[in-house]
Amino acid sequence: MIQLQDIAKIYRAHDGPEVRALSDVSLEIAEGEFVAIVGVSGSGKSTLMNIMGMLDQPTSGSYRFDGEEVARLGIDKLARIRNGKLGFVFQSFHLLPRTSALENVELPLVYSDRSDVRGLARRALRAVDLEDRVSHHPGEMSGGQQQRVAIARALVNEPDVIFADEPTGNLDTRSGLEVIGIFQQLNRQGKTIVLVTHDTLIAGHAGRILRIADGRIVADEAVAQPKSAAEALAGMPGETAAAP
Repeated sequence: MIQLQDIAKIYRAHDGPEVRALSDVSLEIAEGEFVAIVGVSGSGKSTLMNIMGMLDQPTSGSYRFDGEEVARLGIDKLARIRNGKLGFVFQSFHLLPRTSALENVELPLVYSDRSDVRGLARRALRAVDLEDRVSHHPGEMSGGQQQRVAIARALVNEPDVIFADEPTGNLDTRSGLEVIGIFQQLNRQGKTIVLVTHDTLIAGHAGRILRIADGRIVADEAVAQPKSAAEALAGMPGETAAAP
């Protein structure tokens, strides 16, 4: 599904030195994988995700998505792929504060070319166990609930791939595990998940870990037995949360 060959990304500041964010990155991600990209701040992991998500362009190299060379796609085709085949979840939620959960989730449908979008937003909220919060505004929800709304928004157009950039970074341990549990459930349903994190414990819930340092992939590891977020939640002290 995702094929990168010799990808490089160089930023050139005005009258300043060039910054090489990625160098010679080659990798393949198959349909249905759950991949975690792990690295410290500044390692290039978010830049790599932005290129795979078609939010940024590489300086050089080849990126093929579903067999198509991304560099050859026009602006309209790229927009259709991003809106229809890709979903995005970010650390800071990016919800509209004066808008209900349902309306936040409905936003991507404004640009959808589907003939019938009725019920899609409610179905997405049901998938993240928030059907009872459709009328709530972000300020009336916990951080974990807000992130689940953001995941529902990423799901509403039924994408093939979900890109998640530090999705647990602003959450407590329990809420973070709940979010990871949702990603594991979506992966079991066939969604391809690409998760960026600096947290090796979070990465251990994926089926494959790519380690990046100084803009290069330095390790590519299969995880024989990914950690179960549901089991981790069940083992936490205090009130037991309903894991997805």
